[in-house]
Amino acid sequence: MILDTLGNSTRYAALHPGFAQAFAFLKHAEWAKMSSASGDRERQTLRHLLDGDRVYVEGRGRAGARLEAHRRHIDIQFTIEGNEEIGWRSLSGCAQPAGPFDDERDVGFFSDAPETWVSVPPGTFAIFFPDDAHAPLAGRGTVKKAIVKIAIDERSSSRGR
Repeated sequence: MILDTLGNSTRYAALHPGFAQAFAFLKHAEWAKMSSASGDRERQTLRHLLDGDRVYVEGRGRAGARLEAHRRHIDIQFTIEGNEEIGWRSLSGCAQPAGPFDDERDVGFFSDAPETWVSVPPGTFAIFFPDDAHAPLAGRGTVKKAIVKIAIDERSSSRGR
């Protein structure tokens, strides 16, 4: 897991070929001008060619957040507004799957509790690799964030999620 501000994102561009494009999008997006593709106030999503999602949700608090992990994608979770908090636990420390892994959506959930919690304030991003189980939306109140999915294998795509 990596936690840093968008201003320092160039430090991480060399970690994966898709990171530079993802960070360029996050830096230059005009969030206020984007409209939502969904009328659902709980989860409004706008998908971009870059496979990024803009999401407005009510934070669930620590008790309502649950650990998830991905096999084929890296998540870059960027907070635009609100007080996001994300739980973390090493995937190798997860012993309680909460059902089978969903290969089509590339997500598996766990009943284990996070080992630590990180604050992801506005202008900050967290990167979660496949060995990072993470519990997003543990903050309180309305959170506006972007989630960029980066395929581990450049031939993969998250469009079928």
